Amino acid sequence: MKFVVSTAAHLLYSFTALASASPVIRHQPLFARQDIETPFNASLPTVAIFATGGTIASQGSTNTQTVGYSIGLGVQQLISAVPEILNISNIAGYQISNVASGSVNSTISLKLAEAINAELAKEEISGVVITHGTDTLEETAFFLDLVVDSEKPVVCVGAMRPATALSADGPLNLLQGVTLAASEKARGRGSMIVLNDRIGSAFYTTKNNANSLDTFYSTEQGQLGFFINQVPYFYYTPSTPIGRTHFSLANITSLAPIDILYAHQDMNPALFNASYASGAQGIVYAGVGAGGMSAKADLAAEELFNATGLPIVSSHRSAEGFVSDGQDYRIAAGFLNPQKARILLQLAVTKGLELEEIKQVFAMGYPMV
Repeated sequence: MKFVVSTAAHLLYSFTALASASPVIRHQPLFARQDIETPFNASLPTVAIFATGGTIASQGSTNTQTVGYSIGLGVQQLISAVPEILNISNIAGYQISNVASGSVNSTISLKLAEAINAELAKEEISGVVITHGTDTLEETAFFLDLVVDSEKPVVCVGAMRPATALSADGPLNLLQGVTLAASEKARGRGSMIVLNDRIGSAFYTTKNNANSLDTFYSTEQGQLGFFINQVPYFYYTPSTPIGRTHFSLANITSLAPIDILYAHQDMNPALFNASYASGAQGIVYAGVGAGGMSAKADLAAEELFNATGLPIVSSHRSAEGFVSDGQDYRIAAGFLNPQKARILLQLAVTKGLELEEIKQVFAMGYPMV
C-alpha cells in the first residue's frame, strides 16, 4: 500500500490525524530503541532517525508564518507526518534533544555521536538520519564526519520553513534523507547534508542564505548528487575529501572550549587576551581576505601565543577561499571556514595533540603538491 502525501497546509492537522495510521513511537529513556507499532517488513532496510529539534520540528500560528515559530514537535510527529517513509524503510526513532540549533552544544553533540556509533554498529541498521536546525547543521554534520566510525550513510536534514507553513520543506527533506540513508550507493561517502533536493558532503557544504530554501551547497567543491523524483543520483563514485581524518571519542566526556573571533576594520586587539582569560583552549579567527587582520590585532595574537602556546587558527570570513600556511605562529585553516576549523581544532585539542601535531592535522587539508 502506498500512502498519500499530506499537503503542507494541513500538516498541523495531519500530525494528529495520521497517528493511528503511522508508526507509533513510545516514549523510552534517551537512546533506548523505540518500539514501532507496525508490522516489520523484512524486505526493507532499517534506518534510525535521531531528532534534535530545529525548524523541521517547529510550528507557527498560521500557515503563512515563516519566522517566530515555536519548536516542539517530537520524532514521533515528524515520522507520522511522512508515512511514505514506511514504503522505504523500517524506522527506529530517537529523541536526542528538542532545541534550536543555536542551542546545540558539545554535550548534545557527544551524546548524538555516541548514539549514532552504537546504532551503526548494529548489523540490521543500514544508515541514520539526523533532523536538525539549519543554523548550525553544518557544524554538527562536520563533527559527525570526523567522529563516526562507519561506512554506512549518515544523513543530516533540516528545514527552512516550519511544518505548518505553506510548502513546508521538512517532510520531503526527511523522506529524501531516509531514502539516502537506506541506499547502498550512499555508503562510504562520509556524512552528508540533504536539503532542497541536493546531496552535499558535510566536509564542504555550508549554509549560504539565512532565509532561502536554496541555501545548503558548496560553491567551489560542488555537490555529491541530486534527487530526481525522490531517487538519489550521484555524480561521482565515493571519495574521501583531502584532509578528512577520524577522531575516536572513546573516554571523551567533554570537548575543549574554542572561541571564534571576527576580524574587521579597527578590530579590538584585547579580544584575544579576553578569550584566553575566559578559558578558551584555542582560538580561530575569521580573517579578512586570506586570513588577515589588523597589525595591532596580529601583534596581540602573536604575543598571546608566545606567552602561552595557545593554538591560533586563521580562517577566512569570505564565503569561500583558502588560507595558506604562513610559517608563523598561526595555523592555517586551508579551505575550512571558521566554524568548521573550530570543530577540527576542538577535537585536536581535546585529544591532547601537541602544537606541531595540530598543525599537521590542518595541513592534511592543504592542496597536495
